[in-house]
Amino acid sequence: MADFGRGIKAGVAVAAVYLVIAVILELTGFSYQFPVITAAGLGISLELTNPLLLIGSIFGRIVGGIMFGAVFAALYDYLPGTTSVRKAVIFSSLLWVLVAVELVYTTIPAIRTYAPTDGFQSLWSAAVSVAGVNVTLPSISDVLAGIISALVLGALTGLLWDKFRATRLVQIGKSSPVLLVSFALGVWMWLSPAIGIIRYVVNEGTLPIGPGPMWWANILSILAAIIGLPGWVLTLVAWRKTKRGESGFKWGVSGGVIMALTGIMLLPGALAIIGGVLSGRKPASESSTAEIEQ
Repeated sequence: MADFGRGIKAGVAVAAVYLVIAVILELTGFSYQFPVITAAGLGISLELTNPLLLIGSIFGRIVGGIMFGAVFAALYDYLPGTTSVRKAVIFSSLLWVLVAVELVYTTIPAIRTYAPTDGFQSLWSAAVSVAGVNVTLPSISDVLAGIISALVLGALTGLLWDKFRATRLVQIGKSSPVLLVSFALGVWMWLSPAIGIIRYVVNEGTLPIGPGPMWWANILSILAAIIGLPGWVLTLVAWRKTKRGESGFKWGVSGGVIMALTGIMLLPGALAIIGGVLSGRKPASESSTAEIEQ
């Protein structure tokens, strides 16, 4: 069973480290000179002049640390690697790839025109037109900074995981913690677009489906609000089935695919698919132990 307490402690501790570094960089004016530190989701530069933005930024990073640690704890036994640091680095790398896919899917549905070529840099940075709005793809330095920052994030999480004492766990049935985390994240990420669409319909009397610069984002928000609900409901059903010792494969994969199609709920969707596939399997550590005992 996943040690969520240990994972959350590690995630929050890493978030606190990134917050301290971000504050120091802002106070010294070096925030733009060290993109490797500030590029990570837990370490983006802070707005120290606005108390409300600062509080929101701190709260967001703490929540991000909790989510990161909880998902890592749920996947810990299934991740490849023999050490906690290696497992955490692999997890943060996979998460970075998943977030990159989500950003491309949710912000750039079609690339229409490229900027004039300027040598090697044009391979990594291009101005594109999406529904008449110019968007700049990240340069190679931005991409490398994000990758390095993700690796540092994983390494710190793995080190802190080893520092915190493991919690005594009691196995309850054959439930999959991955499905449980997917369900919780699904509900969390579904609420924002659902509330936004409801408010728009109440105020305007129609869905935001007309042409405009935000047409793709509006479509994805509508999808998340409408089909995101059955997505996390199916994931909940899958988790309850695994809790009773049954297979949650069909329910978990179905709910995961539905959530992933929205783009906005790609992370919980991917976790639901993984949880559904793993629901009938034992973690690698348990399988190895069973083989040794035989």
